[in-house]
Amino acid sequence: MDDLLAPQLTESQLAETLPSVRQSPATGGTVVQIVIRPDRDLRLLPEQCQLTPEEGIPGDRWARHCTRRLPDGQLNPDTQLTLMNTRFLATLAGTKDRWPLAGDNLVVDLDLSEVNLPAGQRLKLGEAVIEVSAEPHTGCSKFAKRFGTAALKFVNSPEGRRLRLRGVNARVVQAGTVRLGDPIVRL
Repeated sequence: MDDLLAPQLTESQLAETLPSVRQSPATGGTVVQIVIRPDRDLRLLPEQCQLTPEEGIPGDRWARHCTRRLPDGQLNPDTQLTLMNTRFLATLAGTKDRWPLAGDNLVVDLDLSEVNLPAGQRLKLGEAVIEVSAEPHTGCSKFAKRFGTAALKFVNSPEGRRLRLRGVNARVVQAGTVRLGDPIVRL
């Protein structure tokens, strides 16, 4: 998957995307892409998936390889799923075939900002309900390698964190099927 390295943009080029990102719908958003990560650097792009409170997305590596654990060693359910804004990702990644490099489970056209989706906010996606967690999604060395250190710095800037440009973590609270094109509704 790393052979699909995206163009590495400068912080000023990334800043040019902010007006579009700020125009993302606050509610009535849409599921644009589903990504299942069965193993390191492998990506499946199904048209639909199941979400469960136990596994997040069954078959995704979160249930087997989550590095974020609770003090008792259990998987941290607050990191079951990650969502990323499609408007920012489209600029960051370039072509759509590079979107899965971000590693986020759900690419959505939705305002993911802290103001719009505070921790605890529930969202209905298809038949499932998820809850935005307080656990920040900040990126990692793979993100920097794939999109550049300027991108990692930009998503972790004060404005990048407020807008959650790197995305948002969530947990599944009601199991159900999610399909491409499903509406996203704030509950």
